[in-house]
Amino acid sequence: MHHLLPSLSRRSLLLGAGASTLLARAPVARAAAPRRFTAEKRVLEVSGKAAPVLGLSTGAPVTHFAKGDAFLVTLDNGLDEPTLIHWHGLQPPSAQDGMPGLSQPPLPPGKSYDYDFPLNRSGTYWMHSHVGFQRSKLLAAPLIISDPADKGRDEQEVVIFLIDFSFRAPEAIFADLTGGKGAMPGMAGMSKGAMGAMPGMDHGSMPGMGGGMAMDINDIDFDAYLANDRTLDDPAIERVEPGGKVRLRIINGSSATNFWIDLGKLSGELIAVDGDPIVARQGRRFPIAMAQRLDIRLAVPGGEGAYPILALREGAVERTGIVLATKSARVTKLAVKGEAAAKPLGTAFEETLTAAQPLAPRKPDRTLVANLTGDMEKFQWSINGKPYGEDTPFRVRQGERVALVMRNRTGMSHPMHLHGHDFQVVEIGARRLSGARRDTVLVPAMGTVTVVFDAANPGKWAFHCHNEYHMMAGMMTSVQYEA
Repeated sequence: MHHLLPSLSRRSLLLGAGASTLLARAPVARAAAPRRFTAEKRVLEVSGKAAPVLGLSTGAPVTHFAKGDAFLVTLDNGLDEPTLIHWHGLQPPSAQDGMPGLSQPPLPPGKSYDYDFPLNRSGTYWMHSHVGFQRSKLLAAPLIISDPADKGRDEQEVVIFLIDFSFRAPEAIFADLTGGKGAMPGMAGMSKGAMGAMPGMDHGSMPGMGGGMAMDINDIDFDAYLANDRTLDDPAIERVEPGGKVRLRIINGSSATNFWIDLGKLSGELIAVDGDPIVARQGRRFPIAMAQRLDIRLAVPGGEGAYPILALREGAVERTGIVLATKSARVTKLAVKGEAAAKPLGTAFEETLTAAQPLAPRKPDRTLVANLTGDMEKFQWSINGKPYGEDTPFRVRQGERVALVMRNRTGMSHPMHLHGHDFQVVEIGARRLSGARRDTVLVPAMGTVTVVFDAANPGKWAFHCHNEYHMMAGMMTSVQYEA
């Protein structure tokens, strides 16, 4: 059966009291009882076949909270294995971040855990497992924090949750990648000998490198690419009003795929990335790396019509998406493959973004350097030459302004995510910026991106590549506060 994410009007839901309080905090809105989220098994229909996957049941098609609410949630583990959910983009106390080994241990089968922290942000976020390959098995869901200031807006909300999917177990895909076996069903090989035959790969020279280093765009060819749990063979159709206003909230929940969002005949206004507002950018095509989010406002033309909103797989022809359609519009069949491969994401668009609410000007008190390192042929990934478990954590002190310089020494781009904080992009290559505030930024192959953040949330925080296969192969470390 299909599990859809239908369009919903903007609204705020107050959460309840009753979850154990871990840290003192300011008063926030409360109702009668905590919400219950359950990690569970489910079945999708993908390309006409039953697909056993995981899911997070929250009692609503899309989970909504409001800025100023308390995040009062009881997480129930309905699986037959341990699990734990990370609230991606939120800034909870460290002990409630959902990161095994750094914040709390995995939740055993049949057990529950209470979360309770204030929601001091609004925007488009998501939640996903950080245990093993459970995120690749679709244990993830949207998380929308509405802004009370938007309550009077006459606009329809449409959430688009993107995912890549394989009928093969991610553990088997990972074993093939790390074993260097080349092309296997449902994946693309990593060895040099196989790269020439692998669809979805660009094995030409790196720009500016003068040859000598191969560039790889996609590690894995998935069996399907889903938008709201559906392929373009049977897309989700969101009914909209002629002449109406729509706010797209687009989340890339994929384990190993970047996309271009293509609005087709429509033009949209990008107003926020990763939950933070930007100076609005008009356009028809926008890049979205793994774990990133885009908020796009658009106007539906008058009269009847159908308007596909597509996600084009980076460096390849595969695509997915949904259709915005008026009540009587005829929706034509859409091909799951486009005519030409979408280009690599790069950083050209990122360099044009400007934060609407930049961090206050301040000289960094500390500079951290993260060299993104690895061996593409052996599928070994690391930070500063050390895989997670052998790494040296970064140290910061509360109250510091921290510069984080990410130097990519590999032939693949890496979407880098810092838990518990948002940061501002201030330099790409040698170009200084007052860029977007984000929690995940794409660092291009052989490129450098510098961000700054304020150390205002004490604890131990994961810092990692959000390509799940790269992270599981070692591209992760932590940022830890000194006493």
